[in-house]
Amino acid sequence: MALLTLHRLPSISTAPDEHFQRRARLQKRESFALVKGAVLLLEEAESEGFRDTSPAKQSSKASCTQQRHLQAMFEQLRPEDTLKLAVQLESISPVRVRYLIVVSTLSSKQESILLGMDFPNTDSDHCTIGLVLPIWSDTQVYLDGDGGFSVTSAERTRIFKPVSIQTMWSVLQVLHGCCERAVKTAVIPGNGLEWAQHYHNQLESDRFCINEWEAMNDLESVRRDSKGLSSADRVSNERLIKEHLRDIMRTEDLDNLTSKMVSRGQMCRFDMRPYKEYIDNEILVTMAQMDKPSKIFDYLYLGSEWNAANSEELQKNNVGYILNVTREIDNFFPESFTYMNIRVYDVESTDLLSHWPDTYNFINTARKSGQAVLVHCKMGVSRSASTVIAYAMKQQHWPLDVALAYVRERRSIVKPNEGFLKQLQTYSGILSARSGMVVDLMLYMLLFLILLSDFWAHVRSVVSVHSPFKPAAPQRTLEAKIERPATKVRGEGRDGRKAR
Repeated sequence: MALLTLHRLPSISTAPDEHFQRRARLQKRESFALVKGAVLLLEEAESEGFRDTSPAKQSSKASCTQQRHLQAMFEQLRPEDTLKLAVQLESISPVRVRYLIVVSTLSSKQESILLGMDFPNTDSDHCTIGLVLPIWSDTQVYLDGDGGFSVTSAERTRIFKPVSIQTMWSVLQVLHGCCERAVKTAVIPGNGLEWAQHYHNQLESDRFCINEWEAMNDLESVRRDSKGLSSADRVSNERLIKEHLRDIMRTEDLDNLTSKMVSRGQMCRFDMRPYKEYIDNEILVTMAQMDKPSKIFDYLYLGSEWNAANSEELQKNNVGYILNVTREIDNFFPESFTYMNIRVYDVESTDLLSHWPDTYNFINTARKSGQAVLVHCKMGVSRSASTVIAYAMKQQHWPLDVALAYVRERRSIVKPNEGFLKQLQTYSGILSARSGMVVDLMLYMLLFLILLSDFWAHVRSVVSVHSPFKPAAPQRTLEAKIERPATKVRGEGRDGRKAR
């Protein structure tokens, strides 16, 4: 995931007497999180002033293409409208590129529409609008059981297939939020979304593109056909699917993984056709667990790149510090949070052990400040999880098995790679050795104090026995100093001579 900041400027046709605040908001920067196949608006950019962050440097051709496509889609929007999310969809054409975008407007943030954007090819810098689908209060979203979802709005149904599981999860979250807001504000035809007419008038995609937006899949694909399977067999098969699915999602790149790929991975075991809907639902359940940050301690959360990009969630959890254990993900809010970066990849040869003393101090700094810290990597499974386990071992004086079980109990998808597990074992030995050294030192100090006490007791006893001073000596000395008065003899002077 990368950070991209774009400038939005008002169009030339903007009326000169418009409110200054509105014009100022149109000229603000907007920041987006980029992943393969998806672009997500960072909400904090709407509430803060200008950001000092520069656009992230993107070296790959795919990332540069995504940025160009985002800029082209912005050119199709009115200045007062905001692109909340853009996800790339599968296309029947090997050349054309399709995006589904979610758009809202400044005048009514509770209203949203879906726009279908068509690019003639990957290298194109120009797109056209091929679909306009308002989000009314009766809009509903369903999984189609074949790696996609359908949106039904005002008796119109459209089917969309994102290019990966990650992008499908992103768009479903945003769509459910749009539907909830539409219900709360009673957005119905004739009562809202008048601004959507502007985009209806801009439908310029060719007929081939529009046909693809209006295409309907075979509806039988969503039915659960368990005919011929006993209840026990189905439960057993679903358990196997679930275990295999979790293994796949822990290890595979979710930006490239699709529901079809998961199904094909299971085909060698049994017929997967009756389980399409179950697979889609389990994928979303697993994504939900991966998407939500896990509370390890009151001051420590373990999560993913999406948690690091969710400003509202970070503030809700009182997060003030973020530990980014990735090479590929940007710091999204450097002006709002204190960051520490461990720039490493999730490979077995990566050295995490040497960083753990510094990460321990960073987490403890957050704890002492009264704020929480989010430790994240891409999915919160390996790199960041290993770092949190290492912290728990040192902070709580736990052995590795106890710390691993504790963290995994709070985040079930935790699975450090083999290289990190070996480093954790080494770190456990180091901590045990240090703990043993401390105990030995304390024992030595205690023994030294005991010996020192015995020594001084012996010295006192020797001094008492062999002292040259006798107890009565002071009395005799006193008596010797008493002077007797001189006796006078008659007829003698002071010197004893006779007086004359």
